Amino acid sequence: MGAFLDKPKTEKHNSHGEGNGLRYGLSSMQGWRVEMEDAHTAVLGLQTPGMSDWSFFAVYDGHAGSKVANYCSKHLLEHIITGSLGAGGPAGSEAGSESSVGDPPAPYPPAVEAVKAGIRAGFLRIDEHMRSFTDLRNGMDRSGSTAVGILLSPDHFFFINCGDSRAVLYRNSQVCFSTLDHKPCNPRERERIQNAGGSVMIQRVNGSLAVSRALGDYDYKCVDGKGPTEQLVSPEPEVFVMVRAPEQDQFVILACDGIWDVMSNEDLCEFVKSRLEVCDDLEKVCNEVVDTCLHKGSRDNMSIVLVCLPNAPKVLEEAVKKDAELNKYLETRVEEMLSRPGDEGLPDIVTVMRNLSADGGMPPLPPGGGLASKRSVIEAVYNRLIPYKEEDGSGADMECPW
Repeated sequence: MGAFLDKPKTEKHNSHGEGNGLRYGLSSMQGWRVEMEDAHTAVLGLQTPGMSDWSFFAVYDGHAGSKVANYCSKHLLEHIITGSLGAGGPAGSEAGSESSVGDPPAPYPPAVEAVKAGIRAGFLRIDEHMRSFTDLRNGMDRSGSTAVGILLSPDHFFFINCGDSRAVLYRNSQVCFSTLDHKPCNPRERERIQNAGGSVMIQRVNGSLAVSRALGDYDYKCVDGKGPTEQLVSPEPEVFVMVRAPEQDQFVILACDGIWDVMSNEDLCEFVKSRLEVCDDLEKVCNEVVDTCLHKGSRDNMSIVLVCLPNAPKVLEEAVKKDAELNKYLETRVEEMLSRPGDEGLPDIVTVMRNLSADGGMPPLPPGGGLASKRSVIEAVYNRLIPYKEEDGSGADMECPW
């Protein structure tokens, strides 16, 4: 769980799409972790009678392996839909040859309370289903995963959270809503853990697991006499319903804790807003978020899904101009620093960043991102002017000096 690489893997997985009045982009990066354990789901238009104008997005942050996160990314939605429509649960093999059984679904959208109940039932059902997998049952695989998602109907947002990944809604140019992280030290979570015979030490379940709700993690779900939602770790999601406000809703962000560890709700939303005013490529905006979080010191896998609603910020000519001027200023300053080497020779990139952070004449930096969000611009100039050397990660794994 805690192993790190000598230098981060910065290759990204990207995707984007458009439909149902939405646009989405996503980006994920392994970063410093020895394994990529995150997964995601993005579905525009549910393949269910009466729900073609519904969409679903989710991020899964795996731990102790990627099996649970990957399986949920492929199958959680079908369990939710089946539960929401009152049909029987999926049945089939671990390999994914599942089919719905029971009465056929009604060809109309389910009511709000039915959806909420279906989401909860879907989580409990998939958690019980995965328990039957041989390697999870015999303890050869001890993986688990958080899940944060949003199910969008034409009229409602259904925010879904199980664990410490997070979703936020940006409405009227401010953070309007955020899911609540499920941490062992939360009073309600602590009470359930203790009632199940466990303890909370160093803010972890039994001193080990940092989340109090998750899918998988069956080592923490074996207390006799307790139901699935009463165990040390619960698979039960919290579901928050909000009525959509088309003239005010701007975007939704889903992200794992590798993002939230280094950016607050407000910082991330303000940064995304500023990038949307400069660029309409949602993959690129998500990539900038991931890179910025890496440069801010995140040591975890990182995944973000950005869902833009019809009233999302649009590209502004003035914002594009100011961003170009900032980039030019940074390029000029780096060139100046490298043209006048000191007694110790040319400065390294960390020294360049420190010097820039102390620059009182710099134009305004992207809100929420700061100088870290411009490190790729700075590195591009630096590497162009200094012969490329294989990076050893120096500076990237230290606490961010800017």
